[in-house]
Amino acid sequence: MKILQTRAASVSRQGLCTALLVASLTTAAVGASPPHNTADGGDPTPGPDNPQSRPHGSPNLTLPDLVPRPGASGRPGTSTPGDAPDGATGIPATALAAYKHAEDLAKDLYPGCHIPWQLIAGIGKVESEHASGYGLRSDGSTEKPIIGPALTGDKFALVKDTDGGRWDGDPVYDHAVGPMQFIPSTWESYGADGRGLGIKDPNNIFDAAAGTARYLCAGNKDLGNPADLDRAILSYNSSRDYVNAVEAWMRTYQSGEAVSLPDTGHGSGPTGTPPPPSVPPARKPERPSAPSTPSTPNTPSRPSTPSKPAEPSQPSKPSEPSKPGGGGDQGGDHGGDHGGDRPTPPTPAKPVADHLERLGDDGTLTATTGETFDARPGVKVLDKNGKPVPGAEVRFEIIGDTGARFPEKARTATVTAGEDGVATAPKITAGDVTGKFTVRATVKDIAPADFSADVQARKADELALVGKKILTAAPMGSFAERIKVESLGKGKPVAGTVVTATVYGQDGKPAQTTGPFFKDKAGSPVRTVTLAPTGKDGVAEVPELFTGGQPGSYVLRLTTEDGLQVTVALVVQAAK
Repeated sequence: MKILQTRAASVSRQGLCTALLVASLTTAAVGASPPHNTADGGDPTPGPDNPQSRPHGSPNLTLPDLVPRPGASGRPGTSTPGDAPDGATGIPATALAAYKHAEDLAKDLYPGCHIPWQLIAGIGKVESEHASGYGLRSDGSTEKPIIGPALTGDKFALVKDTDGGRWDGDPVYDHAVGPMQFIPSTWESYGADGRGLGIKDPNNIFDAAAGTARYLCAGNKDLGNPADLDRAILSYNSSRDYVNAVEAWMRTYQSGEAVSLPDTGHGSGPTGTPPPPSVPPARKPERPSAPSTPSTPNTPSRPSTPSKPAEPSQPSKPSEPSKPGGGGDQGGDHGGDHGGDRPTPPTPAKPVADHLERLGDDGTLTATTGETFDARPGVKVLDKNGKPVPGAEVRFEIIGDTGARFPEKARTATVTAGEDGVATAPKITAGDVTGKFTVRATVKDIAPADFSADVQARKADELALVGKKILTAAPMGSFAERIKVESLGKGKPVAGTVVTATVYGQDGKPAQTTGPFFKDKAGSPVRTVTLAPTGKDGVAEVPELFTGGQPGSYVLRLTTEDGLQVTVALVVQAAK
């Protein structure tokens, strides 16, 4: 993640910040606390080889101001936007709700952990500025994905792909993802469902915050213990500067300086303002009111004006509150001058994609090389309530090297979901290479749906002779012309077909001691050989065939493993 620009500060002030932090931040023991019994801890402690603790991005390690600033008193009406410069302690409303909800969940799941929401907020601040610069929405998603740099081992740690590119879109290297910057393999082990929807999505701040609580509490740690707290944060990023920054922000939030700011994404309220964050249905936070924008309730003096309707001589005036229903620019005033008795009906919120439902069976799509797949991958785009999301843009991508493609040899195709939320991929044509590949369906900011596909070798349905059907040669010699056969499937060459060649005698039985023969590696005569598999051209060649000393008519029968066959007449006679 890119470090945000910070407010300028003098050297003396930074020295004061550092001096004040020394006493509180360096008391935590660097060494690990004694081993815990993980029977009640749920998850094992992350191992030393866990990539989460290695450098995986550029966190914002700027420390908060320790001296209160003018205008930073935390008054709701004076907060800055969610992507405020470093030094402001404002937290977007949805992020604050997610952190507190994660703390509530941890109290139930890990009662001995004692994790405060301010610790989770400290990590959210350092890792992504609470997702505020990415268009945080009230449902916990973001308008823009939060994906860290590729972990190629160059500037950051080397972490090769562990999720097939599912979360970070990179099938070669892993990236840290989401507002809490989880490595995909760490999310696989410690991910959590913070919304109660049966989905674990690191890109949603409710799930990510719950996953952070689970990860930090793993191994039955008690985060009220300074040594355990130190060990937990180091497991997230093994940097002392990182620990200092996270703990500094945690204590800042614990001091009561946190300010709830509006989310930066597009809301779904009637006038375009973000509504309070959606509370996950699994367990409501005890403080759901915190996400609401507090500036509106702080103007209670305006309702005092309803004394005007006391004038009975002008009864027509009270009818005016109905006007805001037709004018969006007045929708925010109807609750003041008119007492809120006739509020503007809210505009139905546009459904937001929350998850994908695969259509069809769960089997593997199959086709032979060069053929078109009969089945086509399809998904249904649903919102968090399980209702269709029409108009959603679904991107289908072919991942693999078999040569399979959409029309016009494209690897990707974008399809708009219909009124029923269904989007079906275009037809896929198999390439010339056998093997498996993946078709991935994605909609912005939600977990993708994968389909397995398999390109199989074309099966032969015909064996054809290349060349003459009757060959003649003199005794004690060999047939001058080499015999070739071609394996075909639906008229196209089939590679890999195994053919057996056998010499039959004049009695119609396999020849034993007389008649034409082949030679084995030792030079001894044999009358049955297995040819090398057919090549890409579908052709296989018969080894040199010797005539023997007995004149007569013989037959060479060429047969595949599937029972396809073709014959060549062999005539052995002396020259006239």
